[in-house]
Amino acid sequence: MTTAPQDDQVTAQDWPHIAREMADDLATDAVEREQAGKPPVDEVTRLRESGLLTLLVPAEHGGAGAGWRTAYKVVRTIAAADGAVGHLLGSHYFLSCAARFFAGPAVAARVERESAAEGWCWGGGLASDEPPLVLTPVRDGYALEGRRGQVAAARVADRLVVRAARPGTGEPLAVLVDPARPGVVPGNDGDTFGQRLAARDSVEFDSVTVAADDVLGSLSPDDGVLSPFACLAAPAARLFSAQFCLGVAEGLLAEVREYRRAAHPPWRPLPRQPWPGGPSPDPYVLSACGELVVAVRSASALADQAVEALVRGLARGEDLDDEECAETAVLASAAEAAAFRAVEEVTTRALDAVGPGAAAARHGFDRFWRDARTHTLRAPGAHRLRELGEHFLDGAHPPFTLPL
Repeated sequence: MTTAPQDDQVTAQDWPHIAREMADDLATDAVEREQAGKPPVDEVTRLRESGLLTLLVPAEHGGAGAGWRTAYKVVRTIAAADGAVGHLLGSHYFLSCAARFFAGPAVAARVERESAAEGWCWGGGLASDEPPLVLTPVRDGYALEGRRGQVAAARVADRLVVRAARPGTGEPLAVLVDPARPGVVPGNDGDTFGQRLAARDSVEFDSVTVAADDVLGSLSPDDGVLSPFACLAAPAARLFSAQFCLGVAEGLLAEVREYRRAAHPPWRPLPRQPWPGGPSPDPYVLSACGELVVAVRSASALADQAVEALVRGLARGEDLDDEECAETAVLASAAEAAAFRAVEEVTTRALDAVGPGAAAARHGFDRFWRDARTHTLRAPGAHRLRELGEHFLDGAHPPFTLPL
């Protein structure tokens, strides 16, 4: 079992190594765990023991104090070994920063200190593609009512961040909820064909008590409501989506390569010389693999560019202006769209390099396609392409929408 170093001064370079060890651990039984489809209680425990759950919490609040570049790299590494756990971790990182984006500094500090001290796993859902929950004022705070059909980590989260509407005005709000409170009831319809260990499910909220300072802030897309800094939440979330897709694509390509090398030792034959252990590789398969490598590396380069823009924007804080925020959002949308295209192409075509043997269930190659397609169905890349087209032709800023 991988555990976090005891030294408090963990450098940014240590965390990718810890993630790599965690990924190797997950990869040893990824096929069996995915086929069993049990709630990822053990997987979350592994992440907690590794220290990865507190990665983005500032050191002064008791966390690892790592940056966004590191978090994206960690998610990509984990997703390559186990797509469902990688997706769960990416959702956790984004949702654990909700207070940082939408609440005041004092609330954000309180939430992050509690999260680090107790090792919370975060889940929830802030996307606007479902009717919001209703937040009604009561004597001791608020009562939360309604049902949300897509809640990340619904069955394993220690805290949820959900979208709710203020009665009367309908203003959308980010609300922090303890899932152990009376009235929070997970559903039983999370049996998707992919991401079986992501623990996503519906949740019913029946008069759930919410304290006033657990209403983190507005999610309104209306002009002037959110600061440009708060609007960076959207590209931050989209880049976790992109890194998940790139990790899944790289994970399948790596497994296909290892399968090929086990069957055909990787030495370079002379022209016209038979391939060791069998016939020479089909030149069309080789060309296809080359195309897939180009697709993944191109999307990866675009994602890196978008991450750098996000990091610069976050560093500017409240000095960030609307144009800078819009440019970051455009880059993140482009990166997500490219990653979607790359992962769909890789998970569809890469198995041609294996041949009929790829259909054997024991290899579990199909889980990569199922994990990727489950994700891209929830957040169609066509929406990002439309935003890019509108920005290119008319200079329109991408709308503030959250994918989680």
